[in-house]
Amino acid sequence: MKRDGLLLVVLAVVVLLVVVAGVIGWGAGHYTNRTKTVGSATATATVSVDPAVAAGAHDFVQFACAQCHGQDGRGGISPDVPSLSSAGKTLTVAQLTDIIDHGLGESANPTKPYMPVWGAVISRRQVSELVAYIRAGLPTVADATPVAVPQGQGDAVAGASLYVRYGCINCHGPNGLGGVPNPLSPDKTIPPLSGADFRHEFNTDEKITAVIRSGSVIGRAPIVSMPHWGGILSDAQLRALVAYLETLK
Repeated sequence: MKRDGLLLVVLAVVVLLVVVAGVIGWGAGHYTNRTKTVGSATATATVSVDPAVAAGAHDFVQFACAQCHGQDGRGGISPDVPSLSSAGKTLTVAQLTDIIDHGLGESANPTKPYMPVWGAVISRRQVSELVAYIRAGLPTVADATPVAVPQGQGDAVAGASLYVRYGCINCHGPNGLGGVPNPLSPDKTIPPLSGADFRHEFNTDEKITAVIRSGSVIGRAPIVSMPHWGGILSDAQLRALVAYLETLK
């Protein structure tokens, strides 16, 4: 009888373990079905986004719109730069396209942020994507986030990331090599930020900092204009950018 009792206890334990294993397996499978893996990270599944809207979100980051209008266009960067939360409802496709192409703001006042003329830099498709993103209400799109700026690794390292984060690379090229056309400018191109000519004209940190602060708005559209970064970039960020530029060829 003792053996029979022991056998019943063992059988009960086995049954319990099988039930627990089944519950764990179901839960894991159920959870897996609700998640997706992106790279090496697992994230909760998000609602799918129209490809044009998603592309616009990435353009918004690439061309540094987020650095003035805020992440997802929420504003909060400068009192002189509006949020874009309601722009898609109040502005037409034609109006948004015109603003992106020709810029907006106080081009003559270097203390105020000025939206640059993008018509000569951004393609028709990219402009259309940006407009689609804004008119869709600037939804959050996975991985459409500005590049991170390393901390505690020196000004030049931080400046290299800021050069990408604030869109300098789009006009002045990787490593400051230039090459982007600017048809109505005197030399028909956006100047490089490296080489003997640049070093000769901007031979001090103060001169480089001054032109970043004040920007360069020469002539009229479709000339490419450099925005006034003085109202957006902090002194520490300006120092980091200058430190990075001084590492270039």
